[in-house]
Amino acid sequence: MYLYIPGFLTNRKKFFITIIVVLLLGGNIILATKCYFEIKDFKAAEKELQSQKLNIKIISFSKLFIEKVLKASGEVSFEDRLQLENTVRSLEDEEIFDQWEKFTSSTTETGAQQEVINLLELLVKKMQL
Repeated sequence: MYLYIPGFLTNRKKFFITIIVVLLLGGNIILATKCYFEIKDFKAAEKELQSQKLNIKIISFSKLFIEKVLKASGEVSFEDRLQLENTVRSLEDEEIFDQWEKFTSSTTETGAQQEVINLLELLVKKMQL
């Protein structure tokens, strides 16, 4: 014979529903925390990737600069200057561009040599960051 107690089944249902709600809430908190840390890791990786891309561009510009300017036996041609100008602009780095402008606007050979040293030093510094 089954004895029915009206409050027993209702309390038991409420208890199980409460347990399920607590478990689901806990699961949501755990997933939200994991999601937060994954986004944080993704942003760090994205920042590192941007840094590596900039380094590749800086190396490419440095190589071109050495090849076209430092190893030049005479005056640098207009096409080479244009290529260097476009390459330095593609870096999208204001500090490097400003140093490039200082180099290109140098009026004396001594001033140009000093600005070349400053430019190369800045390029190396930017690659280390």
